[in-house]
Amino acid sequence: MRVLLVEDDPMIGEAIQGALKDACYAADWVKNGRTALTTLACQHYDLVLLDLGLPGKDGLDVLTSIRASDNPVCLLIITARDGLDDRLRGLDGGADDYVLKPFEMAELLARMRAVLRRKAGSAAPVLSNGVVSLDPATREASVNGGSTVQLSNREFSLLQALLVRPGAILSRSELEDRIYGWGEEVESNAVEFLIHALRRKLGSEMIKNIRGVGWMISKGA
Repeated sequence: MRVLLVEDDPMIGEAIQGALKDACYAADWVKNGRTALTTLACQHYDLVLLDLGLPGKDGLDVLTSIRASDNPVCLLIITARDGLDDRLRGLDGGADDYVLKPFEMAELLARMRAVLRRKAGSAAPVLSNGVVSLDPATREASVNGGSTVQLSNREFSLLQALLVRPGAILSRSELEDRIYGWGEEVESNAVEFLIHALRRKLGSEMIKNIRGVGWMISKGA
């Protein structure tokens, strides 16, 4: 999953970006609203974390611009503004959740998972195609309800990308896009290496290679 963090405070931004990477998100960070809009126009994101008190262009104006462009990206406001009017404007303006600073990172991550589940049309906390199951909270996977296996951060990110859209074929570039953020080095065979590792843990037939196109997990049972 790829996340765009829009936060002008360097200490808060650095802390959140680090925590997001530790939680297996590919996290990019920008410090003002105009850059956020430019970035969203040319890069796909699964979720945006948006501060309101931004220089140049207020966060609520950024939210308005995002929704006016028909961008359906999941969006959580993270702000110190606790006034009822700001909360109503944010939620009515298209935010999926409104989180007040200061917050515990564990709660923010849980709210992010909940918003992503709702956007995917699933109420269940575990991603599954009926055969392979993945728990985003623990980063553990299982096959047919068997014993769980712990995944590395990037193994988790790749399997999550495939399980969010079972039956869909994702190319190498699409998978890399969901695993790596800006400035992270991508080795030429990184996707193949991760898929090989997942097949060893889950079974060789769980991830299918569509030659010349990409990889997929079937819709299952």
